[in-house]
Order: sequence, then structure tokens, then C-alpha cells
Amino acid sequence: MSPVLTTPKRHAPPPEQLQNVTDFNYTPSHQKPFLQPQAGTTVTTHQDIKQIVEMTLGSEGVLNQAVKLPRGEDENEWLAVHCVDFYNQINMLYGSITEFCSPQTCPRMIATNEYEYLWAFQKGQPPVSVSAPKYVECLMRWCQDQFDDESLFPSKVTGTFPEGFIQRVIQPILRRLFRVYAHIYCHHFNEILELNLQTVLNTSFRHFCLFAQEFELLRPADFGPLLELVMELRDR
Repeated sequence: MSPVLTTPKRHAPPPEQLQNVTDFNYTPSHQKPFLQPQAGTTVTTHQDIKQIVEMTLGSEGVLNQAVKLPRGEDENEWLAVHCVDFYNQINMLYGSITEFCSPQTCPRMIATNEYEYLWAFQKGQPPVSVSAPKYVECLMRWCQDQFDDESLFPSKVTGTFPEGFIQRVIQPILRRLFRVYAHIYCHHFNEILELNLQTVLNTSFRHFCLFAQEFELLRPADFGPLLELVMELRDR
């Protein structure tokens, strides 16, 4: 299954389709306390989002250090652990706004109008336009299948990661998980504010961006609609 690019459909998928993964005994990344939003705060532009990001993120280097490979740690294992962590974080964040994201409200999986993410249901078939909740449902199932495949994510300490693990497994997963962040920022940030989850979202996304930068996992083109925000987060 391979997604692609093109512009919003919305329906809340059943809870069982958005299962959490708890492999690797990994503690999720540091998160700051919730910040009380100012009354009447709304978002209408990317500049609004940038300003809120600046208010909800500090400049300390906790996350900068958290993404670095510890001495003696296997790089593949470190990447696998973080990949599962990001899946869990995004799963939780998207789960918080599913009532606002349905096939009616988000008939296509888009970020800005220039970026629509398509999904190929079978290998060799062209990708097609689907609603945002359908895309996320397919993505989460696909990720779960990857994590459950011990030839890709060995569960035993003595397990061996496959050749080309970073290029063939980690990068495609992170590239597609990013698209959920992009959809949330571009179409559901007001709901995130209403739920008082902006600090959680911004911290999670900054962690994701710093990790991708540290190990050169994503290209600037992969960030597309959020490239300016990504640069803002990296520079803090």
C-alpha cells in the first residue's frame, strides 16, 4: 500500500481501528503541561498557527537531546522505538478530533489545497482519493501490520533488523505519519485549541521534526505544506 499527493472528507472511525501500540517498553517523549488558551482564540492562517506555536513551546533543549542516539544503543532499535512512539502519539492526537473529522467534513485527505494524499489499496494499483478518516484508518492498519511483522520489527533482543531497514521501513512510515500532522494542523487546529491540546500537538510535532532532522529521515519536500512551521520548530 502506498499513499501519494493532491486537497478535505470527515467520519469518525470505530475505536478498534485506531489501536495503540505498546511495543519496545518505550516511554513516550516529554510533554509540557497544558496551556490554558486565551478566550476566543481562533486560527485562520498559517501565521496564526506559528504564533500559537511560539506561545506554547519553550526554547529549552530537552527534545534536542532526547532524539540523539545514546552511546552504545543500536541505531535501528532506536529508530524503531521512536517510530512506534510517534505512531502512538499521532493515534492519540487524531483520536481526539475524530468527531470533527468525518467523510462529510473532510471528503479528501488534504493539507492545503495543493496537497492531497492518496491511498493505494493494492500493490500495483493506482492510488485513489479517499476521505481523511479513511486514509488515517488505512494508514494505522498498515503501520500496525508493519509493527506486527517480526521480519521488520523483531520483538526479541537477539532479533535482527532487515537490510535497508531505515530506507525501506522507517522512512515510508514517518513520511505517511507526517500527513496526519499536516491534516490536523491545516484543518483541525481550532478544534485542538478548543480541546486545550495545542501544547501536546506542538511538542509532539517538534519532537517528530527534530528526530527526522537528526537522522535525515525526511526531505524538505516531504514536509510540503508545513515546511515553514517545521523550520520554525527546528530553530527554537
